[in-house]
Order: sequence, then structure tokens, then C-alpha cells
Amino acid sequence: MFHRKLVLAVAALTAAAGIASCSSSKSGSAASAGSGSSAAPITVKIAVSNSTNQSYIPLILAQQLGFFRKQGLNVQIVSVTSGAQTFSLLLSKQVQGVVGFYDHDQDLVAKGTQVHEVVQLLQAPGMVEVVRDDEAAAINSPADLAGKNVGITGLGGSTEFLADYLAAHSGAGVSSIHPVAVAAGATFVAAMQHKQIDAGVTTEPTISSLLSKHLAKILVDMRSTAGTQAALGGPYPGTALSVTAAWENSNSATVQKLVNALVESLRWIQQHSAQQIADSMPANYYSSTGKTAYVQALANEIGMYNPTGLMPTDGPQSVFRVLSEFDPAVKGHQVDLSKTYTDQYVQKVPAS
Repeated sequence: MFHRKLVLAVAALTAAAGIASCSSSKSGSAASAGSGSSAAPITVKIAVSNSTNQSYIPLILAQQLGFFRKQGLNVQIVSVTSGAQTFSLLLSKQVQGVVGFYDHDQDLVAKGTQVHEVVQLLQAPGMVEVVRDDEAAAINSPADLAGKNVGITGLGGSTEFLADYLAAHSGAGVSSIHPVAVAAGATFVAAMQHKQIDAGVTTEPTISSLLSKHLAKILVDMRSTAGTQAALGGPYPGTALSVTAAWENSNSATVQKLVNALVESLRWIQQHSAQQIADSMPANYYSSTGKTAYVQALANEIGMYNPTGLMPTDGPQSVFRVLSEFDPAVKGHQVDLSKTYTDQYVQKVPAS
């Protein structure tokens, strides 16, 4: 049996180095006093993993298009290499929020940690399980990955969650695959190129980069709600903004401002084309793939963005069912799903 370990060295927390815990004067109760136009912006730090992934476009657009500034917020985005690291920063109070996968909220609540989602940005994972091109003839489904190295963003992240589920559900078994943390983007592509991984779970624009270079083929496509239903047997809401209950209780006005800005970003996405969205993104977000490929990748998964910010119907129950197949924190346990998310802030967002 393989032991789970890192094979490729990834600089896990370089982007987070030097982050100090934020004082309440900037991100705490001062939030509720910041209603006047002359008030100083409220600083909020939000952690993401591999910020150039298209999963985070609603967050980046809210910053680029001034939606956060309009709410009186100074949002600082902290990018690390895996979803597990973002939640570590949240729980150590080095950031006030995480834009990461909702499945982490269920995992943490099951472990007794009070953290939950306040706005749902993706209604599908936007992920694909790919197989290395020269292995494609022998590997036709996740069931064929027993004994193989499977690339993931980072250990304990949502790419590992879904790789584990696909292995368990296919009959191969979670312990039969060997997860290898290779982050995303150039490092994931290089791992495929140098045959350090046989397959992997990743996001756009990494997916399109692999396909355009003829390095991989798709095994399971979860970039749409229909594809997710086929692969997982139900909805699987992806990226969301999550906060701790303790910080939320002292900063509900700031949480509302964050949600207002992110819902405005989601509405903006619904009204614009993939080309227009790419035109509004920083150039370094598509420099590795080229803008044309970036736009095409975005067009391929544009339906994953949540049009409302509300939790999809049956989303929590479906995620719980998936996690129950392999996650020791969830499997065989009762979890109060109402503590893992709330729609109350989205319901208070002004109509556009």
C-alpha cells in the first residue's frame, strides 16, 4: 500500500510569509462604523490557493472592477498552494476569510471547528480528472488508476477529496491511489510532462494547457453542472467565501459588504462573455496559457459560476454524501449541515 507523501517539493506558504494577525481596528468591530464616505477602508485579508485558477474569477473581478472599494473595503488576496493551507491561515487568524471549496466547511464542522460558507460562488467544481496521454489507452476510468500516481493541488485539498471519491466510488479504493502534490499551472504540467504523475485532478486554465500540449486526456469532466451530476451523482458546489463563526459574530456588517461585492461580481459575469471577462482580468492570469486559450477555457466552464450566490438546492446533502465515502471526519458521523453554510447575507444583497 502506498503511503501518502509529497513527491514534488512545492513552496507551500511563500505567499503567506510575513502575514501578521489582523487587528480588530482594521478588520474587527470597526467594520460596523464604516458607513460614512470619509471612513477609512476596512482591511480584510482573504486566502486562496493558486489564485490564477479560473475558480477564483469572481473574487478577482470584485477587486479589479472596484466592487470591494464601493463597499468601503480594502481586500488583500493571499495566494498559497492548496486549499488546506488557506483554512490553516483562517483558523490561525492570519486572514479573515477563505475563498475555497465548500467541502472544507463540512470537513471542519465535522471536526468541531465553527467555520461556514456565506456566499457560494461556484455551482460546480470546475475540475477535471485527466490521464497522461501515453497512459490513456490503458486507463479508461478512475477504476484503472489503482497503483498510479495521481496529481493533486495539495494534500488535504479539494482536488484530493475528489480524487479520493472517484477512486472509492469506482471500486479501486482510496488506498490504491498515490496522491502527489504538484500545485496547479506550470508545476502540474511539468509533472505530467516528466511522467511524475500518471493522472490528476486539476482546474482551468491548467486543463486546457495540458490538452493543447497533447499531454493528457479527460477521464472525468466536472466543469458543468451536468458533468458533475454524471460524475458524482448530484450537485457539488465548489468555491465559496468562508469565515469563522467567531469573526462573523463580531463583524457581520463587514461580512455583508463582502457578500454584496461578490454577488455583484457574479451578476457581472452573467452579463458578459468569456472574452469580456478575460479582458477584465490581470494579464499575468493568462500569460502562461496565452489569452486565446484562456478565453476558450473560460468558455468551456462558464456555466460553473453561480448566478445568485445562494447555496444550490441539495448541494450540502450531496457534498456530505460524497465526503462520507472516504473522509474519516465525516464517514459514519452525523454533521449538522445547517452549521456549514448560510444564505442570510445573500438574501440581503440589494437588487441590481
